[in-house]
Amino acid sequence: MTDPHSPATSPGTTEAGVERRAAIAAALGKEVWPADRDALLATAQENDADDRVLSDLRRLAGDGRFQNVQEVARALGIGTEQERF
Repeated sequence: MTDPHSPATSPGTTEAGVERRAAIAAALGKEVWPADRDALLATAQENDADDRVLSDLRRLAGDGRFQNVQEVARALGIGTEQERF
């Protein structure tokens, strides 16, 4: 059972990292996956993403293909939750 008094962020994450990943996820939506950097950038621009999100996405490797926001976060060095299974 989880302690209700423990911090809400999972090990390997920070509150700032969670917020950053959430901003990326909100800018990209659910329909873009899988996608490469250019598709992610185009989608984020169409969705009027803020400058921080666009800057983060521009840092991704141009030859990478991402299956979800977790993979994007890992590529950017943003902490993610540990895999449950």
